[in-house]
Amino acid sequence: MEDRDSFGSFLVGFLVGGVAGAIVALLYAPQSGKETRDQIKDKTIELKDKTVVVLDETYQKAESAGKEAVAKAQDLIKATQTKAAETLKKGQVLLEKTPAPAKAKK
Repeated sequence: MEDRDSFGSFLVGFLVGGVAGAIVALLYAPQSGKETRDQIKDKTIELKDKTVVVLDETYQKAESAGKEAVAKAQDLIKATQTKAAETLKKGQVLLEKTPAPAKAKK
């Protein structure tokens, strides 16, 4: 969960930095205020669209990784259960082959 919070913080910083950089660059550009505002609006929309795409891709990758981890865990559980059953069976066979201890005489 902490990784998700860190990624969220990174993404917010990325967005804020991108918008701030675009605004500063446009404000120093030699053009009219109307053109600058239009360009800022266009760049903001473009950045928003890119962010949505990146978030969707990230979500899909995280979901895929989660499913893969669950599948690996289930495989490991099955292998462990099989190994435990085999060990139990071997233990029972050894126990049956071992002669009973002689009773002590009083």
